[in-house]
Order: sequence, then structure tokens, then C-alpha cells
Amino acid sequence: MSQASPDTSSHPHPASNPLSLCERVVYGLLAALSVLPLWVWRGLGVAIGHLGYWLLRPRRRIGRINLALCLPEMTQKQRDAILLQHFISMAQTALDRIWLWHGSDALLQRRLRLQGDTEALHQDGSILLFAPHFVGLDAGATALLRHVAPRKGITIYTAIRTPAVDRWVRRGRQRTGNVLVFGRPEGSKPVIYALRKNAGLYLLADMDFGPKESIFCTFFGQTAATVPSVSRFAKLARARTITAVTLLEPHGYTTHVSPAWSNFPTDDVMADTQRMNHELEGWIRQRPHEYFWLHKRFKTRPEGQASVY
Repeated sequence: MSQASPDTSSHPHPASNPLSLCERVVYGLLAALSVLPLWVWRGLGVAIGHLGYWLLRPRRRIGRINLALCLPEMTQKQRDAILLQHFISMAQTALDRIWLWHGSDALLQRRLRLQGDTEALHQDGSILLFAPHFVGLDAGATALLRHVAPRKGITIYTAIRTPAVDRWVRRGRQRTGNVLVFGRPEGSKPVIYALRKNAGLYLLADMDFGPKESIFCTFFGQTAATVPSVSRFAKLARARTITAVTLLEPHGYTTHVSPAWSNFPTDDVMADTQRMNHELEGWIRQRPHEYFWLHKRFKTRPEGQASVY
């Protein structure tokens, strides 16, 4: 979140991109639906989540493997209950994007809350927000951007194959107007440039992005390919690192903001990245069903090791 920003001509605010007639009709319908009470969306999410749990067998299998690797102390019945609740939480947050991206500012004010060291978000200098893949990550990004406006935020975006959906997601994530969106193919240079201009990077660095940029650390005691981008971006941009985890609540969402990490980054990228995984483990144990278990987190294996999937 930055008071000064690089040239953003290649990252226009979504309002500068005209909508087609069909999109205008669909977006108008979504705006009308956004006024529905929260219990409607959460109730629909329960039904859709149960359906997804039984129909999406390949994803259910991945989730069961991940949970067995990470939470072996639990029984299979306990892990299956977490996985079912995860499908429900995923469905609920997917539906919540209707009011999150099309609802009024007053609605967002009621449903999005921040908790923790929020003053750290207003201190001078660049900020790196470690935002792991909990289901409420889009709500968290919106809450944080609203809180720090007009300062700038940065997100690194992976395009969605379906153009209409990709456009909807991009517009939704840019609804506050104070966010710079960089595609992964653009590399790290524009991100570091923006960070050095006192921007804040909302960084989702906890997935398996393949062997090219990863190092092997432990995650819940398992060897896991982990991108060391939190340590490297923080060092290159001289940024303070803060954890931002967004959790589902009866009122909507609460984003928990940690104090800046002490003695970080260090000269030991491996130790820094292991620290990130340890920080993440603590949050997952608080709300295991809200973490994203349907991704092949352990897909990349050290040479000679067989796939766990």
C-alpha cells in the first residue's frame, strides 16, 4: 500500500475497461443479489459444499491425502469432518464474492473487520503482507485495501483461462481502485519497484509452484517445495513483513494482522522460509477447515522420491 507508485498504465482501474452488454446485465443482477442477508449465502454454501464434497472426488482425494500427511494425529473421521467443512467454507466464500465485489461500501463496512496490529499498516515504508491461502483471502485483500486507502497495494495475479471469469475476478479485486495488479509472467522487477515506493504486497507464497523457484523446507513435518519469495522480496525491497490471515465469522470476515516479524529477513533464506511455514502451521491449527487443502501441496518431490498423490 503505497503513497507513491510506479507507472500503472499497464494496470488500469477496471472502470476504464468497458463492459459488454451481457456483462452489464450480469453485473447488475449480481449487484441486486448482493443485498440478500448473509445467512442466505452461508446457507446456500452449506448445500453446495455438501454437493461438491460428494461430486468432486479427485479433489476430495487430494484433500484427504494432504490432511493425512499434515494432521496424522487425528483420526480419519476427524479429518473427513474437516474436509467436508472445508468444501462448505469454499462454497460460502465463493458465493460471498457476490456481495464482496458488487455490494455497497456500507455493506462492506459492516461485514469486513480488522483485528490486531492495524497501526503497523500505516507506518512509513514498504510492507510485505504474508497472506496464506485461507478461504477468506479475497475478503482480506478488500478489507486491507479499504483500510489503507489511498495508499497502494500490490497483488501478483495468475490469469484464469475463462476470459469472462478472469475479467470478473480482476475487476472485483480492483474495486477499491488503489491496487496494482502484476501478472506472474512480468517477473519480480515491477513488484520490487513498487514495493520500494512504499507499496504493500499481498503475497500468497504458500503453494507448490514447482521446482524452478522453490527450496525444500518442512511443512507439518513433511518435505515441501516452498517458494522463498517472502524472504527475498522483503530483503530486496527493505520491507517489513506482517502476517494477514482472514477468517470466516458470523458477521462476515475478520482479518488478523500480526506485528511486524522481528529479525526478518536474515541472510539465511532457508531459515526465513522455514519460519514462514512454521507461522502458517500455527494459524492452520486454529482453523484447519479454512485452509486450502485441495491443492497438490506436496506435488514437487526431491529427486528419487515417489509422488504422494
